[in-house]
Amino acid sequence: MKLKLLLLKLGHTIIWVFFVFMILFTLYSGITNRIDRYTWAAILAVIMEGIVIWLFRGRCPLTIIARKYSNSTKDNFDIFLPNWLAKYNKQIFTSLFLTGLLLVLIRYICSA
Repeated sequence: MKLKLLLLKLGHTIIWVFFVFMILFTLYSGITNRIDRYTWAAILAVIMEGIVIWLFRGRCPLTIIARKYSNSTKDNFDIFLPNWLAKYNKQIFTSLFLTGLLLVLIRYICSA
């Protein structure tokens, strides 16, 4: 594996873990009704990530860069995830985030 691709995969995986934590934290905040400034920061971070992915037509910019270093057709060529998770990553974590966001908004509105 080329060093550049290895470093991209490592960086991509670290960033992925960060955003998964933000998504799960949002869901946790909604489930437990522990909504604070960290909840809103997590929501903002995930929304900003979504805007970036939207601007790049549904692709992570790191995936586009990594494509220069690999001809692999696997979904996980650019990240250290099982192929099935890389393939369904957006569907799984968008669903979890939207569920968490909905819970947070309902609890916030009901407590106002």
